Amino acid sequence: MTDPDRPTAVDPRPAAGGRVVFVGAGPGAADLLTIRGAKVLGEADVVVWPRSLVPPEVMEHARPDAEVLTSDDHTLEDVIALFSRAKVEGLVVCRLQSGDPSIYATLHEQINACRRMDLPYEIVPGVGSLSALAAALGQELTVPEVAQSLVLTRRAVRVPMPENEQLQDLARHGTTMALYLSVRRPRELQADLLAGGYAPDAPVAIGYRVSWPDERIIRCRLDELAATLKAERITTQALIVLGPALAGGEEERRSHVYRPTYGHRYRRLGNPAAYRGDEPS
Repeated sequence: MTDPDRPTAVDPRPAAGGRVVFVGAGPGAADLLTIRGAKVLGEADVVVWPRSLVPPEVMEHARPDAEVLTSDDHTLEDVIALFSRAKVEGLVVCRLQSGDPSIYATLHEQINACRRMDLPYEIVPGVGSLSALAAALGQELTVPEVAQSLVLTRRAVRVPMPENEQLQDLARHGTTMALYLSVRRPRELQADLLAGGYAPDAPVAIGYRVSWPDERIIRCRLDELAATLKAERITTQALIVLGPALAGGEEERRSHVYRPTYGHRYRRLGNPAAYRGDEPS
């Protein structure tokens, strides 16, 4: 049975003893912060700002008198000490996370700290960099009969990967893949993807600081990936997407749900008047 006094991930009770709200700040552009995220940022007593990943324009949503802690020059222990002070002083802390907090945000260790001190917390989702890159490319990343799966992963560089999540093994699926935090060793990255089974001419899109003022979107073939990253001098803050969904092509592939032969409770086959509301259902 759930303990009614134990704080939950979304705790509706008054935050008399302080609370932490993890807010997805989006990919960069200040107007891609969600309405809920902007509201939390505008009400918080303290803001933890990852300034290398979240541009200062996003901070314009914060209260002018809010205390600001920059996370890039502080340790996890420093942030946890702030959480502890928030509990004692009844402060609302907005912990900004780049993109969406569920993807490579080191959120688990901060959440564990909140749980240990019985400090209520909430997570506000954000627009992820993959969504922003797909929008910048002007296309969908799932295409009927071409690619219906997305693999989100990274290449092991400093942080080891689980044994069953090696990049070459994941590449063997041949579907659309998004690679985070993987541009530091481009030749090894390219070699792993080719060894995993992607064709040399597999289409690739590189998104550098997507939605920032200096955004760059570059397309190339897989066998040109390492040379392209080197030529563009991209060594950080880039997302790579590759696979069949990027290929485009002239053939139209219709989704199943909007075919005339597909019916459901709002669109009944053989009786269009019923779903227009002209006849009782």
